[in-house]
Order: sequence, then C-alpha cells, then structure tokens
Amino acid sequence: MTRRLRFTKMQGLGNDFVVLDGVREKIDLTRAQLRALADRHFGVGCDQILLVEAAQVPGIDFRYRIFNADGGEVEQCGNGARCFVHFVREHGLTGKASLRVETMGGVIEPSLEADGQVTVDMGVPRFEPEAIPFIGGTGAVLEPIEVDGTTVMVSALSLGNPHAVEDSGTPHRDASALSPRRQRRLHGGRRSR
Repeated sequence: MTRRLRFTKMQGLGNDFVVLDGVREKIDLTRAQLRALADRHFGVGCDQILLVEAAQVPGIDFRYRIFNADGGEVEQCGNGARCFVHFVREHGLTGKASLRVETMGGVIEPSLEADGQVTVDMGVPRFEPEAIPFIGGTGAVLEPIEVDGTTVMVSALSLGNPHAVEDSGTPHRDASALSPRRQRRLHGGRRSR
C-alpha cells in the first residue's frame, strides 16, 4: 500500500534533511521505510530524517527524533537542530524564539537569533566510550576498531577527525587513504555525523 507523506527538505552547513511534521499527523515509519525515504536514488534522499513531535514532558516545547539514512535513531545532530528551529517557526508550530526540545540524547535548547542564525546549547560533551557509545570501550586513548578486516586505531577524543586514524601496522594512516566504504564504516555508528 502506498502512503502519501508530506515532508520538507532542508540543509544545514551541507547536511541535508527530510523533516516530517509528527505534531499534526501521526507518523510511525519502520526502519525499512526510513531507509527508503533517505535513499538518494529511489527516495527523497538525505543524510538524516528529522521527526518533529509534540512534547511528552512538561516544560518542554517539542520532541525531536533523528534517524540516520540507515534507519537507525541517533541522539543528537546540531545542524539538524538548527533546521528544526526554522521548520517549527515557518510551519506555525510555535512563535517562540527559544525552545526546550526533548531528544534521545536529552534536552537541548536551540534559539533563533535576531539575525536569523540559530544557536544550540546541546549540553556538556561526553567523551567516555560507554557514553558515546563507542565500539571498543577500553577507555584507552586509542581504541582498536575492525574495518573491513583491518584493525585501525582511533582516538576516542577526536572521533570526527579523519586525521586521527592509525593503522595497527603503520605509524599513521590518514582516513582519506581508506576507500569511501571503509571511511563510512569507520565514521558510522549510532551517533549522528
């Protein structure tokens, strides 16, 4: 059965999103449906799907759910939060400039500034492997990760830095030397990009 679904396509600093209004319409998509929606060849195509929902907690303005292109739900996305603020304002869901928003990773506080820019207080960063979550979890400065049969060492403190990758067999290996598939697997996971 085919279902029509209203969406808005947005981007923040190059990350592109499909934003869905779950306040006015009940939206409950399966992981397979989320993947199909995010597919760049046969779907709308996006890095992540953002689902805006009514708040479930007193003192909170909205619930905001974030799904990666593989259909998995993640905790946070700063660029997505910025798009979220513009979405709820432009669609008449709120007139507030500062919001309190529930996410899987906790409450964030995005604000629309007078110049149209959005700032986001995403709370205190977490670097502990068990809090990220991070495969390995030994707590060491360098964590071993298996990528396509090769063990690479990744700094737990600079997970987003592609220059922090070391191959166990060489002194230093830039992640850009890895194939695109290996780079995606290395930088993938439950946390947003």
